[in-house]
Amino acid sequence: MTATPAHYDVILKPVITEKSTMASEQGAVVFEVAPDATKPLIKEAVESLFGVKVKAVNTTITKGKTKRFRGKPGRRKDVKKAYVTLEEGNAIDVSTGL
Repeated sequence: MTATPAHYDVILKPVITEKSTMASEQGAVVFEVAPDATKPLIKEAVESLFGVKVKAVNTTITKGKTKRFRGKPGRRKDVKKAYVTLEEGNAIDVSTGL
């Protein structure tokens, strides 16, 4: 399977946090994905971009908070994240670029 430009529109960027690092020890990788991306679409994109087998995809939507920017109220964007669990023996190094 070859990576199409649409796959790069589904997977936006890897999420590198303390929680995602702990998930990587269990064989999972966390990505920020497009808000309209479905689980089968995310699975297909990860398998073609990284050449790995995906076991499961779990998604979560974090609603943006209202915060103050330079004294004025602003709003952070809503973020959809995908927790991609890989099959045994597969790994993705998110520290390198696509």
